[in-house]
Amino acid sequence: MPESNIGFSKNMLPIFATKDNFSILQVLRKPYPLSFKLMDLLVQKIRKGFTISAIFAITQRGHIKMERYIKNENMLSPEENIRIRTFRVAVVGCGGLGGYLIEMLTRLGIGHLTLIDGDVFQTSNLNRQLLSAPDNIGNPKVVEAALRAQRINPNISLRKEYAFLTPENATELLSGHDLVCDALDTISSRRILEQEAEKLGIPLVYAAIAGWYAQISSIFPGDKTLSRIYPDEINRGAETFLGNPAFTPALAASIQVAEAVKILLGKEGVLRNKVLSVNLLTHQYQIIDI
Repeated sequence: MPESNIGFSKNMLPIFATKDNFSILQVLRKPYPLSFKLMDLLVQKIRKGFTISAIFAITQRGHIKMERYIKNENMLSPEENIRIRTFRVAVVGCGGLGGYLIEMLTRLGIGHLTLIDGDVFQTSNLNRQLLSAPDNIGNPKVVEAALRAQRINPNISLRKEYAFLTPENATELLSGHDLVCDALDTISSRRILEQEAEKLGIPLVYAAIAGWYAQISSIFPGDKTLSRIYPDEINRGAETFLGNPAFTPALAASIQVAEAVKILLGKEGVLRNKVLSVNLLTHQYQIIDI
């Protein structure tokens, strides 16, 4: 029998379903193909107790299909593929970095994304911002970002906030997330983001780009990494002078997503108290301890 045809029989469920606790499965709201490994994993979880009604509400007709995520399976374990869909991630900024972050996190299958941006698309964004197009100039970036994410993966949960991050709204916007991705374009707003993430105890994945160059770091509460990268007297980034092409934010955002996955799943090799410095002009890549 092909792996994708394996599913739960209704007669099997009373053996496993004993209590109303289905947090592992509640993100699997629509049908996906099921591998043997994943079947074994889910049976183990179900043996710990799930109600019959909850399982059937989630699995729809008794099948959990995971075809859209099957290419993740050799990189992530079956359990990690399920865990990915239980996390809540906030992306602050839906422009150059943010557009690529949202694209990749959505395709990866992060369970919930909160998208935050108070800006609208301008013609000057067309050279690099993935979500911009001639027909959406003047539209809120966060609205276009949510439409794109919903189109790519209707199974994830989305919240959009048409607002700039400020000290007054930061707690409300960021509370309840497992991780925050920095896709901002001003140093002042980055300082607000780091301070709020620290207060809430949320890891933060930072990136900045300028011309051929990028830098990326993972910041945990207490690290105060941005305070070391940007002393108080610095208020303008290098992108002001070096410009922003299309390829640099794409690369930097890819590294941010890799860092986000490692942090969420507890993997090693995170850029904590380090900055990855990237020079695409000469292809120099350096990890700097800070």
